[in-house]
Amino acid sequence: MFSHITVGSHDLPRSLRFYAPLMHALGFQRRQVLPDGGSPALCWAAAAQSRPRFYVYEPYDQLPASAGNGCMVAFQAADRHAVDRAYALGLAAGGRCEGAPGWRPQYGPDYYGAYLRDPDGNKLHLVTFASAGVRPPGDCNA
Repeated sequence: MFSHITVGSHDLPRSLRFYAPLMHALGFQRRQVLPDGGSPALCWAAAAQSRPRFYVYEPYDQLPASAGNGCMVAFQAADRHAVDRAYALGLAAGGRCEGAPGWRPQYGPDYYGAYLRDPDGNKLHLVTFASAGVRPPGDCNA
């Protein structure tokens, strides 16, 4: 359904420090972005797949990057351990908690996820649909 998803950043080296370990924990590989006349960017995709892709770009109009209110990118993880690991790596790399890892039965009996924001304020959701019983959702103080 999707070709790619793009979020903005005003500090690509900082974004690389944030996203590289998180994306690796989710099984995504960094891809080279060839100069095409556009803005500098970072890119990741699943192994052995060319699409969909996830990009972090400096805004083309050179105005400050800003996170969209109500916008979120959700990455599907292989299992809850991958969610936990990616979340922890994201926090360690400067991310902010928006909802600690946990079961979210309100979304379905096998729904396990976490929410965080990258250093530029973009909201991310890490999710898996792994059957292991229903537990109450986590919070940011856990």
